[in-house]
Amino acid sequence: MKALWRRPEACIGLILVLGAVLMALLAPWIAPYDPLAIDLARKLMPPSAAHWMGTDQNGRDILSRIIWGARPSLTVGVLAVTIGVLGGVAIGLSAGYVRGLWEQAAMRTVDGLASIPMLIWAIAVVGIVGVGPLPIGPWTLPNESKIILLVGILYIPPLARVTYGGALVESNADYVRARRMQGASRLAIMFGDVLPNCLSPVIVQATLLIAVGIVVEASLSFVGLGVEPPNPSWGGMLSDARKYIFSGEWWTYVFPGLAISLSVIGFNLLGDALREFLDPRRAAGISVVA
Repeated sequence: MKALWRRPEACIGLILVLGAVLMALLAPWIAPYDPLAIDLARKLMPPSAAHWMGTDQNGRDILSRIIWGARPSLTVGVLAVTIGVLGGVAIGLSAGYVRGLWEQAAMRTVDGLASIPMLIWAIAVVGIVGVGPLPIGPWTLPNESKIILLVGILYIPPLARVTYGGALVESNADYVRARRMQGASRLAIMFGDVLPNCLSPVIVQATLLIAVGIVVEASLSFVGLGVEPPNPSWGGMLSDARKYIFSGEWWTYVFPGLAISLSVIGFNLLGDALREFLDPRRAAGISVVA
């Protein structure tokens, strides 16, 4: 944390990320209005003391909807990354350490999935299964959970590649050979020695993928495949504001666009800072200079 605070761009990224997280967590208490309350008498009002970011075509407060819209964006980003990390680390670590037939089968499958852009996969799958709850036997999968699961699965290939590269290098290191000579089991070496030395790039990649998740969720909501109206979503708000681009109601699309941009910039800046501080070669250089 001390190292992060010494870099201005890292500070900006951390502040933007914390701001988005606090908005999502404290939405019921800090939103000035009900994000779903319709008041046609106040529709398309410009920013004022009563409505700091104006109102939309249904008279709903844009600030309140932006605050509540942080929840689906961050939920998709964080939970999808969690699924991707669990699956990607498991596949990449085992392929990089076990090698052989499993390595070839796993990594060629990962390469095939990664060859198609994530957003294309997301639009195609959501378009096939449809918008709304998905019945699976006795359970019903809500639309937001469906998106989280889909994006999480699509995160597995890039995280598996990062973990595989690290595991491949670490499994040939001298300390791993020494552990084998000591009689340590394969699982003990994988999870006790190899995995901890592969986590730094995984953490960096996961932070950057949260930003990608925010964009994917906004894109799906923009085309009507994400959060169902009238629930607030940054992408859905941009979709509703398309008709007002040339009519002068600039606040209907500027503020949702800023919310998406600032959140993505924040996670990217934080991810870049973490990449520099968690790079073992940089850390070794600092130790030598010290």
